[in-house]
Amino acid sequence: MRRLSGPELPILALTLGHVFSNAVRTLPAIAADVLSRDLGLTPEGLAALTGAFPATFALAMVPVGIGLDRWGVRRTALVLLGIGMAGSALAALAPGPGTMLLAQCVLGMGCAGALMCPMTYAARAMDGHRFALWSGIIQAFGNCGMLLSASPLALLVERQGWRAGFWASGALAALAFVAVAATVQRTPPAQAGRRSLWQDTRDILAIAVSPRLRAPMTIGFASFAVVLGVRGLWGGPWLMQAKGLTRVEAGNVLLLVAVALVAGPAIAGVVQRLVGRPVALLAGSHLTVAALVLLLPAGGPGGWLSRALGQEVLPASFDAAVMVAIGLVISFQILVFAQVRAAVPPEQTGRALSANNIAFFGGAAVLQAVSGFAAAWGGTGAALSTFAVALVVCSLAYLWLRRPGRPSLP
Repeated sequence: MRRLSGPELPILALTLGHVFSNAVRTLPAIAADVLSRDLGLTPEGLAALTGAFPATFALAMVPVGIGLDRWGVRRTALVLLGIGMAGSALAALAPGPGTMLLAQCVLGMGCAGALMCPMTYAARAMDGHRFALWSGIIQAFGNCGMLLSASPLALLVERQGWRAGFWASGALAALAFVAVAATVQRTPPAQAGRRSLWQDTRDILAIAVSPRLRAPMTIGFASFAVVLGVRGLWGGPWLMQAKGLTRVEAGNVLLLVAVALVAGPAIAGVVQRLVGRPVALLAGSHLTVAALVLLLPAGGPGGWLSRALGQEVLPASFDAAVMVAIGLVISFQILVFAQVRAAVPPEQTGRALSANNIAFFGGAAVLQAVSGFAAAWGGTGAALSTFAVALVVCSLAYLWLRRPGRPSLP
């Protein structure tokens, strides 16, 4: 098959892997109750089990960064998508929590390059202005996976069970594998010279702790965690338990959230180009999301907002509006990628983006585990609140690290 010379089609093919990643990691939000029932899990057990995905994802960032710079995007993406297909099959066949834990680890490894592969390809093929635009397109297109894990997978889970959801996700990974093999050219890696794997690993770890990346990695620690926490795990149980929605009704609400997450990056990119001030936009958006997350338990049964409005509980339409707003506003997290890219030379792009993803998914793993303990103590509302607290702490720390005179300023 003749390969196209322009970078756009290969980028979109690579982004299909990000679609798969978003679908499979947010599937538990719509299947949490049946997963817990069939696997014999408590709320904190489910949070710990699904938290293995972002934990493994974060650990895999070091070899992914090495692979992108040493062996190139195409080979790295194909290997990871193959692992993702295996993880989906393992999850679909899991007879108990131990096997599902292993499946989540395999899926986390397979999805580790889902965002970094198209981002790295775009960063190398485009100038800074086009990369800023395409980073938003990649994020928006990839977030379409959350559309699949809302109403469509809710209907599939309702009729065929949660195992069918993992089989469907595996089919999507297979489609991405074929698309990458057909469109992405074999290109020489950006790294020159012969280096040991230890040198590559040391470079990624050095970049991860470098002053220039401390600020974006700090806010990134809580940034993606709230997406995975609200849309990927606790949003569905909250709507079904606190608001009495059926699985399909909750899936419809999560579908609206996914639409917001698809549209949000493009809106954020436009706003940033019109307004500028990326630091203020990034911190302000995350502090706003923290306030929005806290509104969910406030409008729940016995919440302070419900009492203030003279109601026992606010209607589910309130939660739908708040969750959609969360999806739109948290999308300003795409500004992190431009800051990371600007902080390093081109030959370190794969390493730097991978190092930043350690913070994104490492934070998601840590906060998801914490939210599980919070859920066991105070219910789903308490689990959601942990992400709001983390957003406030990390946003204020980001502003402190970016204050004038700090070495973290690019």
